[in-house]
Amino acid sequence: MGRCSWFGGDRSCQEVTYEVLPQLRSTEQSEQAASPPAGQTSSPHAELEQVVHAQINQYRAEQGLPPLEFSAEISEVARQHSQAMAEGQAAFSHDGFEQRGQAIAQKIPYRTVAENLAFNQGFSDPVTQAVKGWIDSPGHHANIKGDFDLTGIGVAKNEQGEYYLTQLFVKRLSPL
Repeated sequence: MGRCSWFGGDRSCQEVTYEVLPQLRSTEQSEQAASPPAGQTSSPHAELEQVVHAQINQYRAEQGLPPLEFSAEISEVARQHSQAMAEGQAAFSHDGFEQRGQAIAQKIPYRTVAENLAFNQGFSDPVTQAVKGWIDSPGHHANIKGDFDLTGIGVAKNEQGEYYLTQLFVKRLSPL
């Protein structure tokens, strides 16, 4: 039998919508890649990250919401947090969220950022299990349905077979 945790530990969740206002900067550097080029992956779990993206966008479509654009830059930030949790360098928590927001702001001017985390082990489909848990959790669900236009996803797995997932949601600043 698999085990799961969503931030909050008991399939309930604390309010996890965060707002961070970065310093404004030029938008010249803020172009996003839709996904890594074919044949190239920037993560050993890039395929799982794309499955999360597809499942979240499918759910948003079912709710009448626009899809989230995949951002390689945001995914790199999410991957770093997932990897740190998987390696035991960071607790399974939103600790350091402000720093992740600042890292994103260096590349993408944004209005709002939010984060969903999941941990699981022993499931044949850890991604679907995590997405289902997020949808069933009010705080995570609010992020999934939120007014965001970009997302980044990071998946990491440790030697014990535990999966750590981070999904960051971003609402870009509108052009002036």
